[in-house]
Amino acid sequence: MKLSEELTWRGFVNQTTYKDISELDQKPIVFYWGVDPSADSMTVGNLAIAMMIRHFIEHGHRAILLVGGATGIIGDPDGKSEERDLLSLEKVKRNKASIIAEYNRIFAGQRFVVVDNYDWFRRIGYLTFLRDVGKHVPMRQMLGREFIQTRLAENGSGISYAEFSYALLQGYDFLHLYRNHKVTLQVCGADQWGNSITGVDLIRRIESAETNVWSAPLVVNTSTGVKFGKSEAGAVWLNEDKTSVYRFYQFWLNVDDDSVENFLKIYTLLDKESIARTMAEFNHNRGVRVAQKTLAYEVTKLVHGEKKAKAVRQTTDVLFGSGNFRELSSLDVKILEKDLTVIRLAKGESFPALLVRANMAESNTEASHLLTQGAITINGQKVTSEGQPELRKGPNLLKRGKNNFAIIEY
Repeated sequence: MKLSEELTWRGFVNQTTYKDISELDQKPIVFYWGVDPSADSMTVGNLAIAMMIRHFIEHGHRAILLVGGATGIIGDPDGKSEERDLLSLEKVKRNKASIIAEYNRIFAGQRFVVVDNYDWFRRIGYLTFLRDVGKHVPMRQMLGREFIQTRLAENGSGISYAEFSYALLQGYDFLHLYRNHKVTLQVCGADQWGNSITGVDLIRRIESAETNVWSAPLVVNTSTGVKFGKSEAGAVWLNEDKTSVYRFYQFWLNVDDDSVENFLKIYTLLDKESIARTMAEFNHNRGVRVAQKTLAYEVTKLVHGEKKAKAVRQTTDVLFGSGNFRELSSLDVKILEKDLTVIRLAKGESFPALLVRANMAESNTEASHLLTQGAITINGQKVTSEGQPELRKGPNLLKRGKNNFAIIEY
């Protein structure tokens, strides 16, 4: 399948300056994608663009992955109703290292180069930048952007000169990469279209050269219409210290039936035939949720590695299926311990008291009722006695009903 066909089938086509997208199927080009270190991790929203980039690379195009050490100091104002809080230089430095580590993990085995725009901006004098770059950017173009109009309106919060200049900084990134790396294409999400076009216009004015932008649609939950990657607790991150491997896997496992095929196309490297087979099996018996299980495993494997993906798949089967807790490895248990309540059994402690301490009952009386009803299990075995339960040495899985879990250390 040609790249233009692959991008179309997977849903990565949005706005572009290409008159004919089949131009991507011709000779190899150098392109770039940038992420600002506004946090110490990317989200699954960023991951969608990263997956698109994988297809560009696999079809022979060369990738420059930019981390915005300079632009991250200012912060992108697009889509923000108020001025951003500035990050310290030390915080930006730490965030950069984390983003680069995620680049290396997601694009492992692929051909790419990482650059930091702080490396060139720190060498440019202010007057030089105004004379050689700012002179070529029309104010009407910058003032015409919708978010600028909103911020400058009577009830708007206003905008600082620093944030107003952000698009010019990003435009210069494209100019610098065109000059020094022969980059002729910037890829981005739909929300970065305006900033990206600034670079195309700057290169045309200064270098009299034609370059392009390719943007992908923002991924939206089909059922809710909400930008994908947002949950009740906030963003879903690629860094397991911010979103644990278990919660990351569960996020994909809980994707709704109407969206799962699109997300298999966007977020996995499975080919057209493999996805068709998965969806045929899924539609034969949706209750088994084979499409969601495939999606969850494939994305977790890509972001966190095959070993952790297999571990979290196994632990999920123990919690919600027929898996045996006693057969879990130490890695499997460690993954669970990041998200479940972990308590140590006190000497002589009654089981009702333990249930209260594990937040499975509000009182000893309620705990006794739960035991009578057979609602409590340890390592898959029902417990009905109120005395001290029989535990194995080490971790034990305590479960109430279908969705309430804790680990007892003994």
